[in-house]
Parts: sequence; structure tokens; C-alpha cells
Amino acid sequence: MFSNHHITSAICYVLLLLTATTMGALLEQQPLLLKYHNGELLKGRITVNLLWYGHFTPIQRSIILDFINSLSSPPGAPLPSVASWWKTTEKYKGGSSTLVVGKQILHDNYSLGKYLKGTHLVSLASSFNDLSAINVILTSEDVAVDGFCSRCGSHGSTGPVHGKARSAYVWVGNPEAQCPGQCAWPFHQPIYGPQAPPLVAPNGDVGVDGMVINLATLLAGTVTNPFNNGYFQGPATAPLEAVSACTGVFGSGSYPGYPGRVLVDKTTGASYNVNGINGRKYLLLAMWDPQTLACKTVV
Repeated sequence: MFSNHHITSAICYVLLLLTATTMGALLEQQPLLLKYHNGELLKGRITVNLLWYGHFTPIQRSIILDFINSLSSPPGAPLPSVASWWKTTEKYKGGSSTLVVGKQILHDNYSLGKYLKGTHLVSLASSFNDLSAINVILTSEDVAVDGFCSRCGSHGSTGPVHGKARSAYVWVGNPEAQCPGQCAWPFHQPIYGPQAPPLVAPNGDVGVDGMVINLATLLAGTVTNPFNNGYFQGPATAPLEAVSACTGVFGSGSYPGYPGRVLVDKTTGASYNVNGINGRKYLLLAMWDPQTLACKTVV
């Protein structure tokens, strides 16, 4: 048995554009209220295992690894930081979650082919044989995944099987060659809606910087709603979660087609809103704050 929560920063953004365009004058925006459904949350020290399916360069891997390691970077990092963004998850019932990188598998021989179904993702996630971890599958730009582009990633769980506990997993695909307009916005122009100039990706890689946005969204959704009975709004089959509820909001003053006010690197012209380790910069969506009941931006 496995369950799957499909979330994406860009597809929901497109839907918001369509809603705003066709019904904006008729309907008031519904308030955000992520209800807690009394289920288990992931708290404490959590290992994140990574399976790289397909071809990733060492630089691409380092961008993502530095991001995950930045989630728990020591105090003193330049603010706003990835760690301060992640700290909002502490406000969800149960306390803090500290994510640490565990095992890595380089699966660059495409042993399951270049088209993966949901069952393939579950099989890959299970290859770590680690029920206490979040097992992350990252697929390269030349790998098609069933439903990719209508969703930019997903998280779900395997089990319980034969009395064993459920295990959380995440999948994120590199959208650069397949659907950057859906899954790498705002580093690429969207396929629908206002066509503002795209922002410059902070690490110089539209696909991987887009993956970071979606990975961050999914990790936050995983710790706050790992088994479909945590924090979410709407139907359990298509939930709005901690970050996916704030789709399109990267900075204050955002509206459909405009990500909001973000920071710009004076040297490279790249847009970002948080600082990471090793001098990295990233652009992340706002996160819903259960204390203020609103999407919390870091800039």
C-alpha cells in the first residue's frame, strides 16, 4: 500500500491565475486555515536519504545537498536564512524537525528505464530499507515520470506492511527540458497568465533551482502531513499543505504573475530570499504560519 500527495509550486500557481482571471471580481479569496487532523507528524532528528536517478553533475548535486544541509545550519548564518525559513515548522504541533543527510545512491544507469510510474518511485524509495527516514528520489531532466508536469513532485508513504511502520518518501523531477514553465517558475516564463520576465536563478541552473523550490515545498509537507492526516486544507486527495498553500508567494506584495519583493544579488543579478551554507542563495516559497494563520514570507 502507498499513498501519494501531489503538490507543485507552478501548477497550483497556474490554477490561481485562471481563477483570478475568470472569477476574481466575483469571489473573495477563501481564508487559509490548515486544520490539524490529529495524525502523526515527523519531529526530532530525521535522516534524509537521497537517490539520484539519472545523470546529475557534481555541481547540481551540491546545490541540492547544500540546501538540505542549510535547513539545520548553525546559528549565525546570514539572515534571512534557509534555517530561519524552516524554523516555522516548529510552530506546528510537536516541536522541531532537524533534517540531516544520510545515505546517497547514484542510480545513473537508468535501470528502470527513462519512464517511471508511481510503483517505480515506491520501489526506489524502498531500496534504502530505512523506515525511519525520509527517502527522496530525484530524477534528472531526461527522465519522464507518470504525471510529471501536471505535478512537479509528490510525497507519500509506503506501508504499513506486515506490521512494519509507514515510511515517508518524496519525489522531485528536474523540469528544465520538459516543463520549466510549469515547474521552474519564476525562473522561466509560465505557460499561462502574465508573462513577466523570468527571474535569474540564484545558482545558475533553472532546472535545479526549480527543483529546490519543489523539494522545499515537499519536505515541509512531509514533516507536517506525512501520512495524510496531519495539517492540510481541502480534500485529503489534493491537500493544501504548509508551503503548497502559499503557492506563488515568494515575497511580500505578491500577486498572480508577480512573485513578490525578493532580494537581488548585486554581482550576478540573481533573485533569492534566503541564504544557505557555503555561500549558497535560494528562492523559497512562503510557509503557512499556524500562529498567525497566514503565509509567512522571509523578506
